[in-house]
Amino acid sequence: MSNQFDEFIRVIKVLEEKNVEYVLIGGVAMVLHGLERLTRDIDIFINPSKKNISNLQKALNSIFHDKSIEEITLDEFANYSVIRYGTPNGFNIDLVSQLGEAVTFNDLAWESIDYREIIIKIATPETLYNLKKNTLRDKDKMDILFLKEIIRNR
Repeated sequence: MSNQFDEFIRVIKVLEEKNVEYVLIGGVAMVLHGLERLTRDIDIFINPSKKNISNLQKALNSIFHDKSIEEITLDEFANYSVIRYGTPNGFNIDLVSQLGEAVTFNDLAWESIDYREIIIKIATPETLYNLKKNTLRDKDKMDILFLKEIIRNR
């Protein structure tokens, strides 16, 4: 795995340590489900509660020591369903609180996996499929084929 992927895992580990309510979605979730694919960011669905956002800020600050993390607030999530945090380490973290009117944190089915002795909350293949099935990007089409195969073999 690349150094950048190790950075993604480091972020997930600190989310666990700081008791952040999250579910991993997107490219990193696809990789952890077994698809060999490049991804340049990490997509994290979070529960947009005041306490959880405070835990999220503490988690991110413990790694990045960046004052701009204070701008990730409950008010911001009230205005924007996705907040992109550009880390000082050169990659983005997309923090998702809902997808349109259709999907909220509580709608997500997820499972825990053990990766390098880190427990990671990851969207199920079925959830990832439902999140991706109506997208038009080529990489999502490849993901959908992979997810269909996983679901078929469960």
